[in-house]
Amino acid sequence: MSKKKDVITTSGTRKRAIARASLKKGTGMIRINDKSLDFVEPHFCQMKIKEPLILAGDVAKTVNITVKVHGGGSVSQSDAARVAISRALAEFEPKLKGCFQDYDRNLLVADVRRKEKCKPNDSKARAKRQKSYR
Repeated sequence: MSKKKDVITTSGTRKRAIARASLKKGTGMIRINDKSLDFVEPHFCQMKIKEPLILAGDVAKTVNITVKVHGGGSVSQSDAARVAISRALAEFEPKLKGCFQDYDRNLLVADVRRKEKCKPNDSKARAKRQKSYR
């Protein structure tokens, strides 16, 4: 039998957003930036954060998770929180790791894509300026 830690601390990132999650035994209370998960807006971001909790099932009802997230926009913050929560649950219950990877690899592995840089002598990242005299 493996001895489980009292508090598990993990982090997750997406673009500029960084989330730090701490998990400990409790009653299933999830807090994002000192607010209950039920008050996270917009609603689809709330649903994104709930995905690993739904996959974890009864394990999620036996732990309290506190997430501090800053930087980026609301969607990036929800993705970062989702990764941090998934990593904490996978560390708490190792058999969940395979379940998370089968469902969506991005639950455990951060998405490394970033904003594309502007090209030299242009104001946009992709489209070139058009010439009207040809």
